[in-house]
Amino acid sequence: LMTTVRFFAAAEDAVGAATLQRAEPTLGDLRASLELEHPALVALLPRCAVLVDGARVDDTTVLAADAIIDVLPPFAGG
Repeated sequence: LMTTVRFFAAAEDAVGAATLQRAEPTLGDLRASLELEHPALVALLPRCAVLVDGARVDDTTVLAADAIIDVLPPFAGG
């Protein structure tokens, strides 16, 4: 199994896909790889809420093979 990364709103636009399958070992590694592969994420990703299986975690978090990562840009309004 691979980690599933789901992108929403502007993050989806920046990546050009709603989901990607990834194999990076930690959240920090995933962030770095995504920014290298999708330069449009460089300015956006630091402002996004990144949830691993529904929880906010730090970049040292080891990603389980079946983890779901949601990348949620800031939302306007309420």
